[in-house]
Amino acid sequence: MPGWVLRAEGVEVAYGEQRAVAGVTLGLAAGETVAVTGSSGSGKSSLLHCLAGIVPASAGTVRFGELDYAALGDEELSALRRERFGYVFQHGELLPELTVEENAALPLRLAGRRKDAAHAAAAPVLHRLGLDALRGRRVSRLSGGQAQRVAVARALVHRPAVVFADEPTGALDSVNAAAVLDEFLSLARDAGTAVLLVTHDEGVAARADRRCLMHDGHLRDLSAVPAPTPSADPGAGAP
Repeated sequence: MPGWVLRAEGVEVAYGEQRAVAGVTLGLAAGETVAVTGSSGSGKSSLLHCLAGIVPASAGTVRFGELDYAALGDEELSALRRERFGYVFQHGELLPELTVEENAALPLRLAGRRKDAAHAAAAPVLHRLGLDALRGRRVSRLSGGQAQRVAVARALVHRPAVVFADEPTGALDSVNAAAVLDEFLSLARDAGTAVLLVTHDEGVAARADRRCLMHDGHLRDLSAVPAPTPSADPGAGAP
């Protein structure tokens, strides 16, 4: 399929003798959300970290557009992660000494944007996430749901091409999880951002455009499997 923003082909990830990802091929298109489910230890987080450029592939190729990760130096790969990718993790991984506004604007500041310009750019994202009244509050004083909204804002503020989300609602109760997921996916789709979403929650996975299952390092695209055709029931409709 043409138009992949990110494409992995035959990717393997090994830690010593242990192979966590075994020959995975997967593509993400602009604005598409792909959910990867699987049991603990199935390799789904290792796959996400590899595609995010955090863990190197032991074999196979990962490309962002025409850029092959293996051909990039450390500085080039760091710039790619910083400028074109966003990240949402289960526990937010925010900087507690900074305010909501400062955390959300951090990717823009790291890219060299002036403080006032970075904060101005973060304002509409914070507004969409219902965080206007909390902009000056330190994140150490936020609830779990509020903090995860800040993490979503930080991941999307620089309009990345891809966001990698590892159990982004796993630490939230069901009400907060549903609200954060709604806001996250809505913002990503509006920006044309692809999302790779790793989750154990089938309800979260059901919100994705495509679903994949990981088992013992192997990936199966469940969306590619046609639904079974019900067999005819000669008694259907009989009185």
